[in-house]
Amino acid sequence: MRPLAGSSSVWSWKGQRPLTGWRAMIAPRVPWLNLDFSVILLAALLVGTSLVFVERMQESDEAFGREGVRFALHVKKLLVALPFLFVGFFLRPRWLRKRAWALYGLALLLLCLVPIVGEERNHARSWIALPFGFDLQPSELAKVGLILALARALYRNRLEQGRDWFLPALVALLPMLLVAAQPDLGTALTIVPVTLGMLWVAGGSGRLLLGLVGAGLFLGLLAWRGEWVHGYQKKRIDVWADCFAAETLIENKNGAAFHAYQARVAIGNGGWFGTGLGRGVANEAGHLPERESDSIFAVVAEELGFAGTVFFVVLYLSFSALLFLAASRTRERFSRLLVSGVALYFAAHFFIHSGVNLGLLPMTGLTLPLVSTGGSSMLASMLALGLALGLSARHEPALDFDAFRA
Repeated sequence: MRPLAGSSSVWSWKGQRPLTGWRAMIAPRVPWLNLDFSVILLAALLVGTSLVFVERMQESDEAFGREGVRFALHVKKLLVALPFLFVGFFLRPRWLRKRAWALYGLALLLLCLVPIVGEERNHARSWIALPFGFDLQPSELAKVGLILALARALYRNRLEQGRDWFLPALVALLPMLLVAAQPDLGTALTIVPVTLGMLWVAGGSGRLLLGLVGAGLFLGLLAWRGEWVHGYQKKRIDVWADCFAAETLIENKNGAAFHAYQARVAIGNGGWFGTGLGRGVANEAGHLPERESDSIFAVVAEELGFAGTVFFVVLYLSFSALLFLAASRTRERFSRLLVSGVALYFAAHFFIHSGVNLGLLPMTGLTLPLVSTGGSSMLASMLALGLALGLSARHEPALDFDAFRA
């Protein structure tokens, strides 16, 4: 006789025994028939897209005598991150639920270590250099920790009263403040939609959430007007606001608007059907900053053109939508919230990353998960995807009223 899915005990000839040790954490039996292979296929296509574009970037750098993008390093980081996909997949939902606060605390601890032992790059102290050549960016792992903690905080919380909002708000504010202090505006921005989305999935009032968005925008305006942000951050916002006009963008193309100008030139140069892989001005001239990470959408748009970019956008949004669909089919509340959080994680990154490159949002550094280079980003993305696939495939028994909603 076999135990129920998600059970915390196991049957043997000695009778029923509670799971202990690694068996309480790892579920070796894989429910293959319940696995969402469409999500895996789209994820594989996105990673494949990343490999193709990064390889062509290296070829362009070599052809023009530049030392820049290294394809072998990207593959190495991908191979380091890939095992975390399986780690997330094999973790038991019950173990995750019980250890969510501890994992969240570990993520906060890593963020607290950044000001002490972190390295500063591009005006932000966000990286911790590890001895084996892998630079860890704790803010990326903090996003996964946040999703875990919010799912745990909202597991028995329907947000029906004012005091019910305090704990989820605190869970989101702590990493947001620590990340903003680095300062890393891009990562702090991704925390907001993930948090608001998970609150809505948990049953939060739509009107109240819209009110919170309005209050946040008002506070942001005050911070900008009152110069409560770093000087270079205020300058980025000022440049973004001024450069909606093409004349102003061109006027500042060699100054504060250099990155924004290069991104929009690359996107516009793509036309309807693109310049072809590796043949865009972004790769041939090499002027576009961070084209393999923060600006990879601009490279994709230029070399695939409008038609190819529409296909790429549909591919990425379909990937996120299928994760939302997997969450809707998950009966157990903690698992459903966590899978929803992962879907929001990918969707939020896509909208912010593409919005920045298109000039719809102020310039900030943010990778595109599964596509951009960056070891920490790839590691966090693989771990989050593994958790979503594993929890949506394991149908834990659930008797609360949420489990019976259509």
